[in-house]
Amino acid sequence: MRFMVIVKANKESEAGVLPSEQDLTAMTKFNEDLVKAGVMLAGEGLHASSKGVRVKFGPGSSKTVIDGPFPETKELIAGFWLWQCKSLEEATEWLRRAPFGDGAEIEIRQVFEADDFGANLTPETRVREEGIARQAAENAARA
Repeated sequence: MRFMVIVKANKESEAGVLPSEQDLTAMTKFNEDLVKAGVMLAGEGLHASSKGVRVKFGPGSSKTVIDGPFPETKELIAGFWLWQCKSLEEATEWLRRAPFGDGAEIEIRQVFEADDFGANLTPETRVREEGIARQAAENAARA
């Protein structure tokens, strides 16, 4: 099973405050442990919402682009991991080892797999989705 581990933003991350050398060293060690265990598939930090936009989809084909920053910090994320674990419990145990300080809030959510969609995922669509996944992996390898 794959899990998205979502690191919630806070006032410091939204202000563009970078992690300290000590925090980066601790997080690097944690990430090394995840990789050595075969758990970590991807993981990145995100710039503050002031450097981003939101696109709001309206009726018909209307779309509105809203420049950051966005007011509700509790709705924002500061980074993420993609983990491969046997269960939610295993992912939770890994997260308990993470070097986050007081007040950090991290969410773990399972990623949908093709089989989760049952008969709604037709054989034709499954083949197309597998091709997209292969191409995306190639794109990531070139990045």
